[in-house]
Amino acid sequence: MNLSTIHNVYFIGIGGIGMSAIARYFLANGKQVAGYDKTETALTKTLQELGIEIHFNEDVDAIDSNYKNKKETVVVYTPAVPNSHSELVFFNDNDFEVYKRSEVLGAITQQTYCLAVAGTHGKTTTTSILGHLLNICDAPVTAFLGGISENYNSNLILNGTEIAVVEADEFDRSFLTLSPDLACITSMDADHLDIYGDASELIKSFEEFTKCIKPNGKLFVKSGLPLEGITYGIDDQSDYTAKNIKIENGSYVFDLKTPLGTYKDFTLSLPGRHNLSNAIIALAMAVEYGCPLDQLAKGLASYKGVKRRFTYHIKTEDFVFIDDYAHHPTEINAVHNAVREMYPAKDVLAIFQPHLFSRTKDFANEFADSLSKFDEVVLLDIYPARELPIEGVDSSWLLSKITNPNKRLIQKSEMITEIRQSRSQIVLTLGAGDIGEEVERIKEEFTIAN
Repeated sequence: MNLSTIHNVYFIGIGGIGMSAIARYFLANGKQVAGYDKTETALTKTLQELGIEIHFNEDVDAIDSNYKNKKETVVVYTPAVPNSHSELVFFNDNDFEVYKRSEVLGAITQQTYCLAVAGTHGKTTTTSILGHLLNICDAPVTAFLGGISENYNSNLILNGTEIAVVEADEFDRSFLTLSPDLACITSMDADHLDIYGDASELIKSFEEFTKCIKPNGKLFVKSGLPLEGITYGIDDQSDYTAKNIKIENGSYVFDLKTPLGTYKDFTLSLPGRHNLSNAIIALAMAVEYGCPLDQLAKGLASYKGVKRRFTYHIKTEDFVFIDDYAHHPTEINAVHNAVREMYPAKDVLAIFQPHLFSRTKDFANEFADSLSKFDEVVLLDIYPARELPIEGVDSSWLLSKITNPNKRLIQKSEMITEIRQSRSQIVLTLGAGDIGEEVERIKEEFTIAN
């Protein structure tokens, strides 16, 4: 794929978080962009405000004639779209250049200096920190984010096209299309077993990813992972690590130890040791790229986070409402540890929407253990996403495994009533499904109340 010769780009599933970032990228680089998505969302509205034509009915006739010229049009689709989708079938049957999102991202990384963030957890936050740091250091960077950055209110940071910062997504092995110069692996916990079958196959896939690094490139790995590379960690003997960690006014203040020396007084405003770990690897990659440490310290202090990643919506003395994308037991544990560190004396209500029947089935006991740690647990029905139901796997079954007696199963329409009746001062909404769409309603209701 020669990106310089592309005139028109048509996206099937343009409203996805990864797809919309690439759409923005092509638009910013002077291409004509249009697309289809199943439903209108805040993301699609933002793209339309930028001048991108989008339709929401699956209809070949709705595609503008400009995008039916195969010599000038490239088609990008997300794996979430079925092969039977009429528009995808039309482009395939008529021999258009049709690529998965990951293949397009792979082409971009081949033609740029690429920093890639891999791992089963922490990709989006780490990528957004790294993109922000490079941008603050005025590097000519494009960062493709899997979430909306609070600093830029966008899933794309655009300050040039010579450097690409990307999430290396292990789902359906799409990260094997990338060609990074610097790559990190944050974690290799079992996940996506509907794709991999078992954890050993997932680990093999990460090992294959390390072979995608360009010659003379560098691999960074979290301390303790069974891979060779530049190590990072928290208060340990890693190559890059945080030392002298303190909490001041709700922020971490720490010293950064590097192979070249220790540098004092870095500040991170995100709670949770998992976020501190994400910041350390972002700093390590930025240092190895060549960014000056004084600018990196200023950049990290100004970093605000990613929407739906431990996002505060209400923060008063008597009531706190936090929303998080956590949809794996390890991520739920990280949120639990963060909220206990920040509010050790307060009760916490966790409202969780399980994501995928297969993930719920594969990690039911782990989900039950992590959710049982909160003072109150409320479950919503499983969000199916791309899956059909699995017999016997539902939220009632998961609820039965939770050992905390303060547990309930409710409908989304009952969430506000449930929060109002709760004794807890801290309320969390957790999950990767459509629970995030309830946040504004909850925020409005309890901002008025408080």
